[in-house]
Order: sequence, then structure tokens, then C-alpha cells
Amino acid sequence: MTVPALLPGLGSPVGTAYARLAEVFAGLSVTELGAGDPAPSGDGWVLAGDLAAGGPALDAFLAWDDAQVRRDYGRPGRPDVIASFGLHRYAWSACLLVTVPWFLTRRVPRLPAGSVSFQRERGRMAVRVDGFACLPDDPAAGLPGARVVDGEESLRAEVRAAVAEHLGPVLAAFGPRMRRRGRALWGMATDEVVEGLWYVAHLLGEERRAVTELELLFPGTTAPYVGTAGFREIAVPDGDPLPTRDRASCCMFYTLRPEDTCATCPRTCDADRVERLRRDA
Repeated sequence: MTVPALLPGLGSPVGTAYARLAEVFAGLSVTELGAGDPAPSGDGWVLAGDLAAGGPALDAFLAWDDAQVRRDYGRPGRPDVIASFGLHRYAWSACLLVTVPWFLTRRVPRLPAGSVSFQRERGRMAVRVDGFACLPDDPAAGLPGARVVDGEESLRAEVRAAVAEHLGPVLAAFGPRMRRRGRALWGMATDEVVEGLWYVAHLLGEERRAVTELELLFPGTTAPYVGTAGFREIAVPDGDPLPTRDRASCCMFYTLRPEDTCATCPRTCDADRVERLRRDA
């Protein structure tokens, strides 16, 4: 894949990718912070490092999910279900901060938890990029903070490491509230990486390439992550096979509406998946 040159005057190795993300997905915009810029605070902003610390910041974050569930479904959710919803709503967006630059420009930013802030009601994130990995022929290879790796597999390892560095402390904070431990938490992390990029790639018109890239990213032997990307096709007698995937984890939405599970949920049978995929199409 040819890596595009930096836009004149942009300066950021990931700015073009984040701009493209905002163009196709109105639900998330990313602002890069300079070295002297303070992280945004107040007005619904939360620092990922504060979520990872647990305590009041995490309590306030999950109170939003609790209120939303009570309002939209007319009853409270179990505390572990509320925590699962909260983690999903953060992690799905946070993983895109790493995977979209990798997918579009073959650059992998490092973003420790203390470098990312989130305002979920407006779908905004603010980041301070702590260096990035790239390939030898990348025009950005000479920029400050660049770490040149020797090929595509090494770059995939950088993606896995960058996501793990960011999500690891966050998972540790959410885990006890979700009543989940290592393997279950990292199965959820695998799902957030795969489903986030799969969705955005569909908006970009590059879904097929994303499936291939994600299958290479998660071949099934990449601890701490769990399982493969999980893509497969469902054979149907009266048409072309339909693409789907099997999640490594469950978001627990069935505890609120048992009749309405996700299309990729391990609880959803293929017949129901076919019906939903055809309806959505």
C-alpha cells in the first residue's frame, strides 16, 4: 500500500487519517493536542487515565450509562451490564484512534491512557500522540517521534501493542465492575478493535480490505487478545453467501431485551442473522 505524503502545513503524521474518519463518520471527531495544550476538562470530558484509576471519574462515567438505560428501557440494568456498556462505548471509539491511521496511512500512533480525553455525548476525542510507528518507505519516517519497523507484520504487532498499552489499564479498572477477568476482558477488546474498523471501512467503501487486514491482525495466536477476527460467511439456499462474524464476547444487551441480540452475538443463530442482514440490506 502506498503511504500518502503529509499534507502541506499539516505536520501531524495521523492528521489526515483522523480528518478522513470525521468525513465518513459523523459520530466521532478527533482533535490533536500540541505539547503545551492542556487536556480538555469539564463539560462532559473525561481523561482515559482517570477512568483507568477508577474511583469518582469512573463512577461518574458509568452513572451516564445507568441513567441512559433507565430512561430508554424503563428499568435499571445490572451493575455489571452497565459497566460493560460503558466500556464498550469508550473502547469502540478509542480503538479507532490506532486502527484508522494504520488502515489508511500505515502509521500506528502510541496513545497511553493519560494521552486521550473523551466527550461521548458529542462524539469527540482529544489526543496527544506519543510517537508513532511506520514503514521504511513512509515519507513521515524522518519526523520526530517516528519509529521505523521492518515490514507489515511488525506494523501489525505495533497495532496490537498500541491498543494493549492504551486499553490495558482501562480494562483493569472496568473488570471488577463487569465481573470479568483477563480472557473475557481481552475478548471484548478484540471485538472492539475488529468491529470498529470493520464498520468504518464499510463507510470508506473498503470493507473487503478491512476483513483481510483484520484476519491478519488477529490470526488467533496474539496474546493478550482472544481468538481470531471471527469473520465467516453464511450459506443461504436462495442467494449469495452473507458475511458475518462471531464475537468473542457478549455485550449483555440480552439482559435488557432477550429478544433483541446483536447480529454478531454468539447467542444469535444463523437463521436470525440472515433475516437481519437481509432486512438491513
